[in-house]
Amino acid sequence: MTANTPVHAFTDDALGDLDATGIAARIESGEVTAREVMEASIARAEAVQGQLNGLACTDFDRALARSNRPTKGVFAGVPTAIKDNTDSAGLPTQQGSTAFTAVPAKADSDFAKQFLSTGAISIGKTRLPEFGFSASTEYMAEEPVHNPWNPAYSSGASSGGAAALVAAGVLPIAHANDGGGSIRIPAAACGLVGLKPTRGRTIADPADKSMPIRLIAQGAVTRTVRDTARWMSAAESYYRNPRLAPVRLIEGPSSTRLRVGVITDSVTVTKTDDETRKSVEATAELLAGLGHHVEDAALPVGPEFIEDFSIYWGFLSFAISTGGKQMLGPDFDKSGTDNLTKGLYSLYRKNLVKTPRVLYRLRRLQQQYSAMFLKYDVVLSPALGHTTPELGYLSPAQPFEELFDKLIAYTSFTPLNNISGGPAISLPLHQTSNGLPLASHFSADLGDERTLLELAFELEEAQPWRRIQD
Repeated sequence: MTANTPVHAFTDDALGDLDATGIAARIESGEVTAREVMEASIARAEAVQGQLNGLACTDFDRALARSNRPTKGVFAGVPTAIKDNTDSAGLPTQQGSTAFTAVPAKADSDFAKQFLSTGAISIGKTRLPEFGFSASTEYMAEEPVHNPWNPAYSSGASSGGAAALVAAGVLPIAHANDGGGSIRIPAAACGLVGLKPTRGRTIADPADKSMPIRLIAQGAVTRTVRDTARWMSAAESYYRNPRLAPVRLIEGPSSTRLRVGVITDSVTVTKTDDETRKSVEATAELLAGLGHHVEDAALPVGPEFIEDFSIYWGFLSFAISTGGKQMLGPDFDKSGTDNLTKGLYSLYRKNLVKTPRVLYRLRRLQQQYSAMFLKYDVVLSPALGHTTPELGYLSPAQPFEELFDKLIAYTSFTPLNNISGGPAISLPLHQTSNGLPLASHFSADLGDERTLLELAFELEEAQPWRRIQD
């Protein structure tokens, strides 16, 4: 293997090159057994783990045992994995950190139960950067997670391990969650479909419930729109928030033509790079060619959003750093955290007195965000400020100030949806000059996942994305 050679595990086994929907259909028809599918997934994981490093810990024996027993759900018997910031019974929740030693969880979290109610069977936990704070799954001293399209590059974050495993064919679907872009960023880097649901659409993480602003949305990364749509429908059948209009099962595009607003630059001082800008322009042309009304739009926020989100980002680190012994375990030592966690902690301490003003302004953003959708049905933007960087560019081993400036420029589009609570989806419609996936990002009003999924079906049909095995 050379650095620019894709790494994948697709082969002629029980998984084949099918998505989760296709694999579940094979199992249901009796063409293959759930045990055969699980054995294939484990063999694939073992084949690429040394090159990609996507798994934080494995649960192969129990996965095999579970595959012998009939399960129910739209993805019955399909292999999956849970992100290592979410409790899975019998496995440690290490949060990507070496600052403490996690003990095995006593039970699945409420969301893990929702995720696994689809009938999917977990093979283990997937890697994330420390506490999910970064946009690349890298560590101070440990091996990073590698992008299967080119192992010299980042797989994104924080759901970087999940995205790497799904893109490489180890799993057809994996759990992901998103507090600032952590579903959409790794989906963009690894050529996947990444839907961040509306705030409250899925069961919330317990820690997020206690935060002054709930950022985190739980979801999945997949290779096809139909898998994401089926997952969303199945999750909703387990739990439906009565305050949101139901999404229900979506199986194809709508005939409705949409009003699409296009944004190419963020509120940062850094302009979107040329390749990314051109890809958004190409997506806008594709939409216009499909009959949608497309026009330039303006962001509903100004430069103050950068400072406000940065301080809130720092608040999250401060909460963990000061409450880690109670939240994570008595051996938690904040001196063992990485440079990003330490730097965010310090940033918040310096700006602590601004907290009331920051929270006031951030809470107002839901109304400002929704105001965009009085004029537009969907807003198109880049998923990221520039193309996927090489590993090391976002390493937490570098000084905080350097890393933080890079992260702000890179992740400049996704956080607005977390603060506002609005849904968004990343679709890998293009590729870079060096063959990496290049995604477009679509936002809709709160509760309107339906429009995003219908449009995603239409775009997948009009311009199918490249497969890593081709």
